Amino acid sequence: MKLYQVRKGQFVYYNNELHRVYGIKPMYKLSVHLIKLRDMTQHITNAASVEKYKPTEQDSFIFNHKAYTLNKDRKAEEGDFILIHNPLPDSLDTYSLNEIDVVETVDKQGVVTSNSHGIKHNEYLLMLPGRASDSHPIDYQNSESGEIDNAQDIPPSNPDIELLPSIGDIYKKNDMNEIVEAMVVAVKGHTVYLGGGLEVSQEELMNTEKWEFLYNLLDK
Repeated sequence: MKLYQVRKGQFVYYNNELHRVYGIKPMYKLSVHLIKLRDMTQHITNAASVEKYKPTEQDSFIFNHKAYTLNKDRKAEEGDFILIHNPLPDSLDTYSLNEIDVVETVDKQGVVTSNSHGIKHNEYLLMLPGRASDSHPIDYQNSESGEIDNAQDIPPSNPDIELLPSIGDIYKKNDMNEIVEAMVVAVKGHTVYLGGGLEVSQEELMNTEKWEFLYNLLDK
């Protein structure tokens, strides 16, 4: 793909596995920033290394170690996960293509999510837990080279290794008016120490609405 064809929110295959684009930084050699849906780890690459995929009804995939099947026949209920596949935001809305969110309230017009997004019923596909028998698994671009599994309620083998950032990672804070970039200088347990005396939890730093991974110094 060309870089101008890559959009934030697209589902793409990278190294044969399903990812979501969460950022594009044209000024860097590795300009495409991804989250692997299977385990929510972050990766950076270039446009030539990814291939776009448009999710549809009855697709199934692993999201954060659990299997889901996309469905449009049932409206979401409180506690359900939804995939915003057809975003039609108003001027003040902040949600984007293929965001995955949790439903907090439901009415006739749509749902309100845990991130305070108001989503109309025609903007999302419901993520039903489990892999339906007639679903189309999309975890791998080439299913013959990857093992399709249900992964239901199976925790990651070692979440501290998979999810904790590495020393030298550079992050930008997204929820401030001024630009703040900081480097990971130490990791202890679930606490991440950033340059400038900042201390954040692992969970906060992996929240892409608050922090965005830019690059690692070793990649520059």
